[in-house]
Amino acid sequence: MSKRVLLIIGGGIAAYKSLELIRLLAKEGVKTRAVLTKAGAEFVTPLAVGALTQDKVYQDLFNLTDENEMGHIELSRSADLVVAAPATANLMARAANGVADDLASTTLLATDKKVLMAPAMNVRMWLHPATQRNLEQLKADGVSFIGPDDGEMACGEYGPGRMAEPEAIRDAILALLSEGPLKGRKAIVTAGPTLEALDPVRFLSNRSSGKQGYALAGALAALGADVTLISGPTGLAAPLGVKLRRVESARDMLAACEDALPADVAAMVAAVADWRPSKAAKKKIKKGEAAEAIELTENPDILTSLSKPSKKRPMLVIGFAAETDNLEANARAKIAKKGCDWIVANDVSGDVMGGDDNQVMLITRDGAQSWPRMSKALVAQKLASEIAAALGVKATRRK
Repeated sequence: MSKRVLLIIGGGIAAYKSLELIRLLAKEGVKTRAVLTKAGAEFVTPLAVGALTQDKVYQDLFNLTDENEMGHIELSRSADLVVAAPATANLMARAANGVADDLASTTLLATDKKVLMAPAMNVRMWLHPATQRNLEQLKADGVSFIGPDDGEMACGEYGPGRMAEPEAIRDAILALLSEGPLKGRKAIVTAGPTLEALDPVRFLSNRSSGKQGYALAGALAALGADVTLISGPTGLAAPLGVKLRRVESARDMLAACEDALPADVAAMVAAVADWRPSKAAKKKIKKGEAAEAIELTENPDILTSLSKPSKKRPMLVIGFAAETDNLEANARAKIAKKGCDWIVANDVSGDVMGGDDNQVMLITRDGAQSWPRMSKALVAQKLASEIAAALGVKATRRK
């Protein structure tokens, strides 16, 4: 069965790229139905869009004929993926705030399908705090993004804001439409550090960048999984097709993981603080006012909590062990203690935390695989493939 995309064409000079995008998708066997905004029609005509889609072009929320034939609710759910390209600052703002005052914004609010946005706007508009707030809200809502690229604008300015090229948008669409071996599977991935407050200003944390967890979340999504990424504070953007939930403390992260259950796989990549201050000061601790010692209390063990037998326990629970010595022995002890299924162990005595490369050992109850040093992206892809294979075997055995 062929896939179908609902393409929302926003108002901007980049709208001309949407015509090429329709053509590229048709070559891949993907059918396109289009919603053309009033502003979008200033740049491309309904005739051109309709000729390429070979379908009716939808423009007006209050068109009686359109509502009788299709209805905006059915329109919003008739495709496998909704794509906004170009996604203007105005379109993003309305979607982020739940405004539904035209066909495009109503469609975005009513759809139950994945949404991909390809932003296009002036560099100052893109960098404006309001747009960045809207971007973060949309990512938190599960919207995927491709671009924008750096480049020269039609207005003559240079910087981020150019809509991604049609070929890149096509590839992102095909990735989101991919069935993949993990289609229908749900995954939870944690990433980054946690912060444990000493007072309103200071905190306990670690050097984790979150890169490995984010890479794994993206790799699982690329294989078709429905991925929830629960992240401590990082400066990283959500991977394509991943639902991002940001948290701060270990207790916040545990609560978010429990909310995301049930799941087929849980990969606990985050470097969770083992301890927190027993009591955080309500005001900044001044120099000379600090107690001689800060009393600490143990944080909840997220890996152990998710590994306990229950109806919601994932089929596969994976822990990560950051070690500086006795890698395999410490990792095997962790499997036994925590009750998880696998441990991915890595030596962090070098530049792994914050770096782009990693060297890991995958340890299961049946054996161990020592992988060569490679990029964190490749580690993620290899681990995602191992997860897909394991879940396939488990599902077969359960039948």
